[in-house]
Amino acid sequence: MLEGAKSMGAGAATIALAGAAVGIGNVFSSLIHSVARNPSLAKQLFGYAILGFALTEAIASFALMMAFLILSVFRRKIQ
Repeated sequence: MLEGAKSMGAGAATIALAGAAVGIGNVFSSLIHSVARNPSLAKQLFGYAILGFALTEAIASFALMMAFLILSVFRRKIQ
């Protein structure tokens, strides 16, 4: 029973990875639209896009870390 709960918890924690992928797509989609509207700001907008990418990727890294912690912390004791 503990193994099933552990797997469900890890699976629920990895759902955040899909959200992070959508967030990264939104960041670069907005970058492309912004540069298309105003090409002279491309360099500044690229810096903002990289910052947004890094923050979104940090959330994904935390979610993955939580999934691994859930899988590794709750171990069955050998009797």
